[in-house]
Amino acid sequence: MLTGSEIKSIREGKVSLKEAYGLVRNGEVWLEAMNITPYGSRGYTIQQPVRSRKLLLHRNEIRRLIGAVEQKGLTLIPLDLHFTDGRAKVTLALGRGKKLHDKREDLKRRDLDRELARAVGRRR
Repeated sequence: MLTGSEIKSIREGKVSLKEAYGLVRNGEVWLEAMNITPYGSRGYTIQQPVRSRKLLLHRNEIRRLIGAVEQKGLTLIPLDLHFTDGRAKVTLALGRGKKLHDKREDLKRRDLDRELARAVGRRR
């Protein structure tokens, strides 16, 4: 559920899904932390850039997402925001968080890459 000035900002491409995630609350699906920059000529209304926004989904879609999020420990991640027939649509994906050992491996790999880049930089 978006306001008119939010739709205008989205049409201008002033939206960020970087930190956004989906939540299931009281049998409804909400999109949290999506940043929509306030529209320049919005008039007297005050628009909050980051707020909870309710997603309008079919009942069967909501049931499927609730089952996946609550039972399997998955998280809703918005991938894309686009317009179809004049309506803003969000593409949602189900994702699983990394385990602790996976994070450690990534940190080790990142450190090795940095050291390698430093060593190559010193040679020149």
